[in-house]
Amino acid sequence: MAWLILIIAGLFETAWAVGLKYSDGFSKFWPSVFTIISMIISIALLSVSLKQLSVGTAYAIWTGIGAVGTAIVGMILFNESKELIRIVFIFMIVAGIVGLKIFSGNN
Repeated sequence: MAWLILIIAGLFETAWAVGLKYSDGFSKFWPSVFTIISMIISIALLSVSLKQLSVGTAYAIWTGIGAVGTAIVGMILFNESKELIRIVFIFMIVAGIVGLKIFSGNN
């Protein structure tokens, strides 16, 4: 269950990172509210997952999910670069996340 909570926390990290873009430096009210709520949920869920997972592994996976998710959403919503080399490096982050999960000892 801790792994599922961690994955959801990582998805909320993606949500708040994208929310930052829409909030325009916290100058737009509703996008700012969305961003702050997403931040709180993300960190709260990370905290819950840390009851069962090691901090180094959980934090690396949480940030990895957030980074990959934000990069993908950026390509879709903000027309960010879709160059092959960028996608290769995104897959390398995913490989690191999978490797940490497999070899974490918290299975």
